[in-house]
Amino acid sequence: MNDLYSRHRGVLPDWLALYYEDPLEITHGEGRHVWDSSGNRYLDFFGGILTTMTAHALPEVTKAVAEQAGRIIHSSTLYLNRPMVELAERVAQVSGIPDARVFFTTSGTEANDTALLLATTHRSSNTVLAMRNSYHGRSFSAVGVTGNRGWSPTSLSPLQTLYVHGGVRTRGPFAGLSDGEFIAACVADLKDLLGHTRPPAALIAEPIQGVGGFTSPPDGLYAAFREVLQEYGILWIADEVQTGWGRTGDNFWGWQAHGQNGPPDIVTFAKGIGNGMSIGGVVARAEIMNCLDSNSISTFGGTQVTMAAGLANLNYLLEHDLQGNARRVGGLLIERLRAGTAKLPGVREVRGRGLMIGVELVKPGTDEADPQAASAVLEAAREGGLLIGKGGGHNTSALRIAPPLSLTVAEAEEGAAILENALRSVH
Repeated sequence: MNDLYSRHRGVLPDWLALYYEDPLEITHGEGRHVWDSSGNRYLDFFGGILTTMTAHALPEVTKAVAEQAGRIIHSSTLYLNRPMVELAERVAQVSGIPDARVFFTTSGTEANDTALLLATTHRSSNTVLAMRNSYHGRSFSAVGVTGNRGWSPTSLSPLQTLYVHGGVRTRGPFAGLSDGEFIAACVADLKDLLGHTRPPAALIAEPIQGVGGFTSPPDGLYAAFREVLQEYGILWIADEVQTGWGRTGDNFWGWQAHGQNGPPDIVTFAKGIGNGMSIGGVVARAEIMNCLDSNSISTFGGTQVTMAAGLANLNYLLEHDLQGNARRVGGLLIERLRAGTAKLPGVREVRGRGLMIGVELVKPGTDEADPQAASAVLEAAREGGLLIGKGGGHNTSALRIAPPLSLTVAEAEEGAAILENALRSVH
């Protein structure tokens, strides 16, 4: 056991998860690569849990941070803040929400917590709809709407949460249906559920479930849900913490695959916008954002140095069409992984969109999740010089692949080869 790991265990909680039997200390990064404290170099296919969105040590972002830090780092939201206003203007512009207002937080958890506060206040209801297999953060309220047992440590909650079918296409009671039949069955289930309860405040849903293993419904499910929700006045919260900013390639926001009936009422975001800086936020129609009847501030949300980083990062992403790169390179990577794992009996499915790819593992010859294999592949990939993540529903048996959006074709090929070798070594 290394000294840092021993010190970690001596002062930090037992439930603070670490990857790898011999935990890794990452000391620096550049582009799509990182180095550990022993000098080993890795191709990074997880980006600090989808947070390093553009690249490690991106010069445009590091320069913006240094220049802003040289002026002032922080003043709180009690004072006018030019970088915060400028980034809010850009976020409102790209959100797709009319008459949008933006509130910045320090994390996706806090963003979802704020969205739930807004929705329940606006609707005068503490009942919330959420998706099975979902994850929305670690605060008390966010845990209360998380539909993934592995990440929900308590049944206590300030909210009454009702869970809806639809977030996982290839498992559950509707898995054998066609896409159209699947959507119809999920809508029927939603209507039946609403017939047994007072109208909820909102539906909160990830367009692609992140911690759940990068699972998603057929395109159009949430548009069909929206028709039903609008009949009851129920709000739609799109949790874009992992899917936003072009990662899915086809769309800038994950909700746009379901946007036939207009944008969500509320969108939450975090992770990639800061490229490693601590930024989260909520964007909503003004009537919803302004429904609170008491004062509020954020001490650290919207601080100048993080806003400068976010603005530089967003500008870089848009100017270099990283969404288009995610579509092109991600499409190649998905097809390469599908072809390379087609004959491996332990690989149930390669799924995803853009540079958000899941590889679900099962015990060969069965449909039973295989979390031990997922952990073993994680270790083998590290030995080969590749960092990936893992997730999943009933068991953590899906590999999660989410590199920075500037990933090159050559790096995608390299990473796919390492991952395929790791899968073969385990199966």
